[in-house]
Amino acid sequence: MKKNFYIKKDLINIRLDRWFKRNVCNVPQSLIEKNLRKKYILVNNKRVKSSYKLKENDKILNNNINLTPNKNKKKKEKYKPTKKETSYSSSLIIENNDNFVVINKPAGIAVQSGTKSKRNIIDILRKTKEFENFLPFTVHRIDKETTGILIVAKNRKYAQLFTSLFRIRKIHKTYLGLVLGNMQKSKGTLTDFLINYEGDKKIKSKAITHYSVIDNNTYYSLLKLNPETGRKHQLRKQLLINGNPIIGDTKYRILANSSGNKESILMLHAYKINFSIDNIKYNFTAEPSTEFKKILKQKYLKNV
Repeated sequence: MKKNFYIKKDLINIRLDRWFKRNVCNVPQSLIEKNLRKKYILVNNKRVKSSYKLKENDKILNNNINLTPNKNKKKKEKYKPTKKETSYSSSLIIENNDNFVVINKPAGIAVQSGTKSKRNIIDILRKTKEFENFLPFTVHRIDKETTGILIVAKNRKYAQLFTSLFRIRKIHKTYLGLVLGNMQKSKGTLTDFLINYEGDKKIKSKAITHYSVIDNNTYYSLLKLNPETGRKHQLRKQLLINGNPIIGDTKYRILANSSGNKESILMLHAYKINFSIDNIKYNFTAEPSTEFKKILKQKYLKNV
C-alpha cells in the first residue's frame, strides 16, 4: 500500500520514527527500522535513519506497512466541551498571540485528560476562537485544584521553546499560598529532598523554594512563594514537611489540625510569571479568585 505524507510547520524537528508511530501506525520499532533499510519508507525519495529530524514540506513515502488501525486498541477520546465552557475559557485568557496564550486557570479542572478526569483545559481551549487554526500544546502543568497562570503554546516550535526555558529555569513563577500557622521568619528558603515513585523505583529529588511573608497572625500566614525547582507537588509537599500545610489541601495536610485546614478551595494560586524571548520581556499577573480573596478576609489577612 503506497501513501504520501507531507510535513506541516507544527511537526518539524520530530524524529521520523516517533512521528510515524503517532501519525501513521503504531508499529514496533524493529519493523520501522526494517522498512527504512529496505527503502519501503523514504523521505524526499531518499533513504534516511529513524532518528532523522523532520523538516517543513518533507514528503514521506510509505510503501509497505498496513495502515489499518488496530480495532482492539481503544482510541483515546477527547473531551467535548459545551459552548458555555468554551465561552467561559475565552474569558480567562490574559494574553493571546500567534504563538501562545496565558490563562488564569480556575480551580477544579485538570490541565490534561487523565484516568480520573476527562474534563480538561487543553481539550476546551481546542474549541475556542483563540485556537481556530491552531493546536494547543502543554508546556507545563499546575495541579487540578491550583488556580492561576498557565501557558499554552499554539505551535510545536514554541512548545519546544517553553519546555527548554522551563528546563534551564529561565521562566520565573510566583505563587500565593495561605498556610496554617505563624511563620517565624519573614523570609527564607526551603530546601528538601522529596520522594516520588515510578512503579517500584524510588526517586529522590532536591526541591528549593524561596518564600516571604506577606501577612500573618497567630493562626495563618499568607506567603509569596518562588519555586527554584519544579518538582511534582513541590510547594504542597515542602510546606507540609516544614509544618505549615496549605489551607484547603486535602492530600498534604496535618491531620491533627485538619479542622483548621478545611476550606472550599486549595489556597494556592499561581500569581505571576516572567520570562524573555528574543530579548522581549514578558510579565503576566493573574488575579486571585473572589473565593480566594474572601477566605483571606475571613482569616483577617490583607488581600493582595
